Amino acid sequence: MTPALEPLRRIAAYAVATDPEGKVLLVRASSRSGTPGVWSLPGGAVDHGEDPNHTVVRETAAETGLSVAVTGLRDVLADMRSLPHRGVTIHTDRLVYEVSVRGGTLCDRAGRSTDLARWHTPAEAERLKLRPFTAAALGLSAASADLRPEEVPDFPSFYAYPGPDGLHRAQRFAAYAIATDPDDRLLLTRIAPGYPGAGCWHLPGGGTDYGEQPGPALIRELAEETGQVGRLVELLGVASHRDAASLGPEGYPIDWHGVRAFYRVVVEAPTEVIVRDVGGSTSEACWMPLAQVTELPVNQLTEVTAEALKAARLT
Repeated sequence: MTPALEPLRRIAAYAVATDPEGKVLLVRASSRSGTPGVWSLPGGAVDHGEDPNHTVVRETAAETGLSVAVTGLRDVLADMRSLPHRGVTIHTDRLVYEVSVRGGTLCDRAGRSTDLARWHTPAEAERLKLRPFTAAALGLSAASADLRPEEVPDFPSFYAYPGPDGLHRAQRFAAYAIATDPDDRLLLTRIAPGYPGAGCWHLPGGGTDYGEQPGPALIRELAEETGQVGRLVELLGVASHRDAASLGPEGYPIDWHGVRAFYRVVVEAPTEVIVRDVGGSTSEACWMPLAQVTELPVNQLTEVTAEALKAARLT
C-alpha cells in the first residue's frame, strides 16, 4: 500500500544539546504525531525562506522551553517514512546542529505534537524508542517505529506551488562539492544563460533525489555532471539563500529558497571535464588553479560558491 501514498518532501533542523553531565536533550512525540511515544532530537521543519539556524533555535524553544544558541553543524542526514493514516510518504533532509543552552525552564507541552522534554544519558537513550535520524546523529543503535515505504516513489526534481502572496514558491535541498585534485585545482561549473545567476561560476552538484542521502547524491551528481570520480572527505557547512522573485526557464517569477550542504571532495585521478547535461543549467566546467580562484571577483561567483570557498578557507 505504501507506494500509493502521496510523496512529500521537506527540510528540517534539529538540536543536539548536552548538559555538564553528558546527558542529551530529547523530546517525546505525542498522540497527535505520526509516531506517538517515540523520542527524537528537538527541532522541526524549516519554513520557506527561513535560515535553518533560526529554525533550530525557534523549534527547540517551542518544544522544550529552553533558549539555545547554535555552536556548529554536526551532520546532514536524509530519511523516508510512510504515514498511512495521513496518506503520505515523507522524505526529510535533516540538518543536525550542536547547540548550547542559554537559559529558560524545561517544560512539557501538552496538546502539541511533542508532549515531553527530558535529559537522558546515552545509556538511557539507547533503551528508548528513537527516530532513526536521532539514533544515527547520537551514534546509538536504538529501536525505531518508523515505517519505510516499500518502494521509492516518483517525485519531481523541481516542484513549485502557489504561495499566499500569489507567487509560486520552491524550496529545494541540494549538495555541492569543493572538489580539488592533486595539482591544487578546483572544479568549477558556469551557469548557463536563461538560469538564475547566468554566467557566474558555481560548484558541481545539485538537487538530491527523493530517498537519497546527500553525500552519495553529491558523488553521483559529480560523475553525471562533469565525468569526475570523487571521494567524500568532510561536511563543510550548509548555506541557505532566498531569491524572492527568481526568474528562470519557467518564464515566471518564483520565490525560491535553496538550502545547500557543501562538502570537501577529492578527485584523485582527474580527467578531461565534459559537461554531460547539454542544454541544462551548466554551460561549461573546468579545473581552475586555486591561485586563480582566489582572484575571481565576488560578483562572478554564486552565493553558495562564495560561502563554501570561505568555509573551506580558499578565499
